[in-house]
Amino acid sequence: MESTLKELRPEREPVVDPKCTVAGGVEDAYGEDQATEEQVITPWTVSVASGYSLLRDPRYNKGLAFSEKERDAHYLRGLLPPTCITQELQEKKLMNNIRQYQVPLQRYMAMMELEERNERLFYKLLIDNVEELLPIVYTPTVGEACQKYGSIFRRPQGLFISLKEKGKILEVLKNWPERSIQVIVVTDGERILGLGDLGCQGMGIPVGKLALYTALGGIRPSACLPITIDVGTNNEKLLKDEFYIGLRQKRATGQEYSELLQEFMTAVKQNYGEKVLIQFEDFANHNAFELLAKYGTSHLVFNDDIQGTASVVLAGLVAAQKLVGGTLADQTFLFLGAGEAGTGIAELIALQISKETKGPLEEIRKKIWLVDSKGLIVSSRKESLQHFKKPWAHEHEPVGTLLDAVKAIKPTILIGSSGVGRTFTKEVIEAMASCNEKPIILSLSNPTSQSECTAEEAYGWSQGRAIFASGSPFDPVECNGKTFVPGQANNAYIFPGFGLGLVMSGAIRVHDDMLLAASEALAGQVMEENFEKGLIYPPFSNIRKISAHIAANVAAKAYDLGLATRLPRPQNLVKYAESCMYSPIYRNYR
Repeated sequence: MESTLKELRPEREPVVDPKCTVAGGVEDAYGEDQATEEQVITPWTVSVASGYSLLRDPRYNKGLAFSEKERDAHYLRGLLPPTCITQELQEKKLMNNIRQYQVPLQRYMAMMELEERNERLFYKLLIDNVEELLPIVYTPTVGEACQKYGSIFRRPQGLFISLKEKGKILEVLKNWPERSIQVIVVTDGERILGLGDLGCQGMGIPVGKLALYTALGGIRPSACLPITIDVGTNNEKLLKDEFYIGLRQKRATGQEYSELLQEFMTAVKQNYGEKVLIQFEDFANHNAFELLAKYGTSHLVFNDDIQGTASVVLAGLVAAQKLVGGTLADQTFLFLGAGEAGTGIAELIALQISKETKGPLEEIRKKIWLVDSKGLIVSSRKESLQHFKKPWAHEHEPVGTLLDAVKAIKPTILIGSSGVGRTFTKEVIEAMASCNEKPIILSLSNPTSQSECTAEEAYGWSQGRAIFASGSPFDPVECNGKTFVPGQANNAYIFPGFGLGLVMSGAIRVHDDMLLAASEALAGQVMEENFEKGLIYPPFSNIRKISAHIAANVAAKAYDLGLATRLPRPQNLVKYAESCMYSPIYRNYR
């Protein structure tokens, strides 16, 4: 061992007496123990995938699952207790431990600690217990984790690019140890879920999203890179918080912001190539639409809040037609919320109906109405509207409230994407039930506290007639002697499979038809037994199978549109998608 260390030592070592010893006669070859606080030392490290370092490498660590042979081959004798156990027993023990925690944030922290310690076991746990753990690593618990990120922060899980790095973002990207990156999820933290500006602490969202890219979509963890772009925060509470981890300044805007994003997008393409998927996450409306439009023609970009939400909602609405009868073209839609989610969903619905009926988009949009904070969006307001709201300004007299809009428009489908909790009041739900035998009510805002209504309210106030789905999970509800299982219109149904489809086809751009293909694949996975429970989404327990079908549909569309670069096209895209998926099963080491 001594000779090996000598070979690995750098040629120029710190100028210290090699005979120097510290307590116990241990050689202090690098002078670390002799250095005072004022002296500068070099943090030399030697990384060997054996012994102590192997146990602390989360990608290769197996804990007590190392076999007797592996313990001998990799110098692990004495570093582990003598027993050898299976990955399945490790999983059982950890699930028992996690279930002991009463507070969701404690469960979240336990899962993050596991990911830092044993990567494959983390993903095995998440895949095998997805319905139980998804609300922990993602919505709604990830919202609380972001709010408290400064306090619970222990080690970085992605790249933080701030205004301090302006002019050297390419160098910062090269600091990340992995070179073959396929998916980047990036946020600037300005609109985290329905919680507002959380600045640098929004990092919990890219970390959580990419965990799902791996667990649900099978993208290997080493190909995923979470990034937070820190341009400051306008959240006064965070700026005064001694534990806040970001820049303590007001948000940069205008040219300074645009230049930083331009440098970032250029550096990503330069460092990782044309085919890296960049997913924009939780940007404020004014930036989200602009970034998607600006870079959609030059980069492989996807906005989950605009496009992912739209695709998953459209899938639920397509499936719901089997419960209410008719087609999407027969429905009248009313949205509460006209931001990136609301307008994104509305546009994709219009595209789907246009595809089905061959009708012009302008006419189809007239069946889709939006309500914002100032009331129904109508043509008399057009001059004062933001550009993304203007296509939805139809001829109608002004209407001030959601309840009055429901009474005036008489929609068959009510969709909430407002980020404001309890806005679907008893009167609103009753008005929907009075003009529809089976009103479709989607309460999409996250986290649970921001949901427009609860499942219990939707079923109770409609006498059990509503077809309901929400953004956050709700427990089954007893109403009129029947048990209703609320569906979850969760983006996690779409984006992991969507991303896998782009990666496996080598797509270079995202096209709206790919979103429609993803919705079609998801709707096709809803089975008769799901409809019998009032569900318009399939169970998450089948999510990897669902993701494979979505990936296959998306890849097929990429090939059809000439946007795929991975040739030749595989004959069976579903089987190819399954074969591309990362497996968390332990590997055997030589």
